[in-house]
Amino acid sequence: MDITQEFLKEHFECQDGHLIIKKTNAIKTETPITKSHRYHRTIIKGKVYSIHRLVFLYHHGYLPKIIDHIDNDRTNNKIENLRESTQQQNCINRKLAKNSSSGYKNVYWNTAMCKWIVCFSVKAKRKTIGYFDDLEFADLVAIEARNLYHGAYARHC
Repeated sequence: MDITQEFLKEHFECQDGHLIIKKTNAIKTETPITKSHRYHRTIIKGKVYSIHRLVFLYHHGYLPKIIDHIDNDRTNNKIENLRESTQQQNCINRKLAKNSSSGYKNVYWNTAMCKWIVCFSVKAKRKTIGYFDDLEFADLVAIEARNLYHGAYARHC
């Protein structure tokens, strides 16, 4: 049996991104599981569920294939922080890579041209915006390009 919105509302209350079990013996849940996994999870009736997916189902009544944490905090499961997305939109919302040489998203050093290059993916195709001498200016161009091509899913840091 898959979990439904009706089941969740019957057995849980949702408060600030947390599912609080109501007084009932009808279900058995286990302590949330967090080790060795990126998301908070729990077990209901022997099946493992991600908490953010249950919170989304509780509020919207359906489960999309991908749910994006808007602020990139996987422990923030408040409904205001969750949105349906595609895989591409979810990737667009990633944080700056820890190994970024420039310190800015979508800005890379091009050794052959001795310039900063602004490039990223648009609809699964690599798009080069331009080459720049000034790193800060390249970042401003990258911000404008992300806003233009990625809209609400654009993340600048």
